[in-house]
Amino acid sequence: MTTRRMAPVEEQLAVLMRGTDFGDDATRRVMERELRARLEEDRPLRVYCGYDPTSVDLTLGHTLTMRKLRQFQDFGHEITFLIGDFTGLIGDPTDKDKTRPMLTAETLAANSQTWARQAGRILDMSKVEVRHNADWLAGLTFENVIRVCAKFTVAEFLKRESFARRYERGDAIYLSEFLYGLMQAYDALELQTDVQVSGRDQLFNVMAGRKLQEENGQRPQITIMLPLLVGLDGHEKMSKSLGNYIAIDDTTNDMYGKVMSIPDSLMRDYFTLLTSATDAEVDALLGDVAAGRVAPIDAKKRLALAVTSTLYPGDAAEAAQAYFESTFQRRETPDEMVEFRLDGASRLDDVLVAAKFAASKGEVRRLVSQGAVRVNGEAVADFAVDLGDGDEVRVGRTRFLRVVAGTSR
Repeated sequence: MTTRRMAPVEEQLAVLMRGTDFGDDATRRVMERELRARLEEDRPLRVYCGYDPTSVDLTLGHTLTMRKLRQFQDFGHEITFLIGDFTGLIGDPTDKDKTRPMLTAETLAANSQTWARQAGRILDMSKVEVRHNADWLAGLTFENVIRVCAKFTVAEFLKRESFARRYERGDAIYLSEFLYGLMQAYDALELQTDVQVSGRDQLFNVMAGRKLQEENGQRPQITIMLPLLVGLDGHEKMSKSLGNYIAIDDTTNDMYGKVMSIPDSLMRDYFTLLTSATDAEVDALLGDVAAGRVAPIDAKKRLALAVTSTLYPGDAAEAAQAYFESTFQRRETPDEMVEFRLDGASRLDDVLVAAKFAASKGEVRRLVSQGAVRVNGEAVADFAVDLGDGDEVRVGRTRFLRVVAGTSR
């Protein structure tokens, strides 16, 4: 008599399919059916997700796939965290209307170290295999590349929305960008993967992997696709370049406060994609909000606490909630705040960038135009206003900085 080693199939399916977004019901049904069949084999599945380390910091948008990997991991499946140190040289063209600038191998190597560390905030890295696709892609011969290219047509690539727009405008589309999807497909072939976790925008690349696996006698991988997390503005995908992001390494106060700033319309998605709350729990809470039994701000406080608690200890998240309640709801100015000693920089934008309250002067301009920056309690309209000793700056709802005269050490 065989003893089941893995959790019941229906239990796994309920968790692993939650929050997924395949773009259409037909694809979802196919993938759910194939996943069920693979789970019924009662063995650990080989599951991976690839990450191109094209920037230093991860945002909560990146954590969607990591949280799904963690769910597979908790069920006892084998997880591979694939660092795209070769695909990253080109950069994913999927959602871009222009060619990405090519990065150096040195930059990608440095970034990949920070990504693996940040991933450890969600995954048990002691049970994760970390791979680098340069290990196999860099060694391909020209003959290998030709044989892979021969499986696909130019028309298939030009159907992709971003390429179609650029082609219609007459903008340049480089062959290297076509090869990106083929390289990602080759990753699946090399890893002999059962499941690839990815964002919904990766559908073409994932399906190319299935095709390449079948052409080489492997069982085609199952895809678990997730939506793209909308950023703080409520409209665009969360992105550092747009300034609408929450970083994994944000402080507890910043993370909690940023979640509190999202539009109410995003609460359901954030609960579903970033917390362990069940659909029934979310339905009940948001139903109470709609009926007027729970205030929207109180529901959002539960969300902010839950999100912050996924990346920090519970007591630290609760302290962030208390900080928010005192500084925003009761409009108290904290006695203790970050101090910035003037060291040649006195303009508001220079100070906020130097103090790491903003990633760039462009972000400061956006914050000022949105009315999110106050100096000594008054909203400012000039991002270049001079600051002096004792000035207190508030950025957003919960970040405070006090300017102090003197040279920093």
